[in-house]
Amino acid sequence: MEPERNQPEFPQLYKSAFTYPAIDNHAHPLLRPEHRDHIDIPFDGVISEAGGVALQDSIHTLACYRAASQLSELYQLEGASWNDVKTHRSQVDYIDLCKQCIKPTGIQCILLDDGLGLPELAADYTWHDQFTHSPTRRIVRIEVVAEGILTPIIKEYVEKEDMAIQELFDTFSRRLSETLTRDAIDTNVAGFKSIICYRSGLDVYPLSDLDGDILRPVLALVNSYIENKGRIRLNNKFFNDYVVRTALAIAVMHNKPVQFHTGLGDDDISLRTSSPSHLQPLIKAYPKAIFVLLHSSYPYTREAGYLTSVYRNVYLDFGEVFPFVSGEGQRSIIKQVIELSPTNKILWSTDGHWWPESYYLGTVQARQALYQARIGSYVFSDVVRSRELTEAQAVHIVESALFHNANAIYNLGLEPYQGP
Repeated sequence: MEPERNQPEFPQLYKSAFTYPAIDNHAHPLLRPEHRDHIDIPFDGVISEAGGVALQDSIHTLACYRAASQLSELYQLEGASWNDVKTHRSQVDYIDLCKQCIKPTGIQCILLDDGLGLPELAADYTWHDQFTHSPTRRIVRIEVVAEGILTPIIKEYVEKEDMAIQELFDTFSRRLSETLTRDAIDTNVAGFKSIICYRSGLDVYPLSDLDGDILRPVLALVNSYIENKGRIRLNNKFFNDYVVRTALAIAVMHNKPVQFHTGLGDDDISLRTSSPSHLQPLIKAYPKAIFVLLHSSYPYTREAGYLTSVYRNVYLDFGEVFPFVSGEGQRSIIKQVIELSPTNKILWSTDGHWWPESYYLGTVQARQALYQARIGSYVFSDVVRSRELTEAQAVHIVESALFHNANAIYNLGLEPYQGP
């Protein structure tokens, strides 16, 4: 994956960083072949979380310049521009394009959150098995489950007008518990995920507040349903907090990790309440639950590292910053991750979604950041050179971060596949 121009200074570390099999512990579906160039999903989104008119500026970022260079090399376009890359990819058979992007990554298994918006455009999670050695496993997005349960219940409440508020909530509570329990015992499900960071913030109330007045939050959802013409978007703090607590309780019973979107996201999040530090009371309240903090919690990476160091049940994913953050920024983030985090508690992911290039860039840049920076600046190789680590220890850390930690945390039972 990384062209070897000279003999690497640390050959075993180099080999592990660039060739060891990887478990992508958090990603999303690719677009279906018939929707590969859908007008509502512009390709520029592969290098930025921006949306709308703000996405126009993403092509002027270091992330875009680097991505253009790497993709032009992958496609053998010899220094093509970003527009040249886009033109080329649109002319390649879609399955071939996916294979060309994913085969070099060394991704053995994908844990796929299939609750991303626009499900009608997304490929089924099992469709992705054709690109990896091990079958894809699902990550269940709990807010999507809750919305799917609430919609018909509120519809019945609005249309029949003979359902009490308490009955509405009790019906929802029962169905939520039943559905998440079915998911938890499904062998194709590796864990749960919450996007409460987007909806009402990470400052989740750790104790049940059902003794309070539920009339107001229930009626707020009913009014939202009516105003949005039958569509429910769960951004009601009472319900959001309740859904998270319910999922955590069920996850504990069935030993399933719960991923939390933290930090880096689009303009739908409140940056103020996206720091994982807000989760501290919840982490304390559920000591047997496995919390996975996603996306390096950027720009709150050090706060996330602190939580992993003082709570046995907290793990840190260093994904999504590839390719959204510059190369130097990525190396800085990894340094912050390993400043304090126990190295058996760090996980890697692409946050790949919609476009196969997101998987490619998310992998090649992560592997580069784990080993070698430009102009001789190193991350793991730097601490080896300074004798803070032996090369063997650094190899163990890299291989654990890419594969073994996720394999253990999600109980996948996989063996690293390095080809026939």
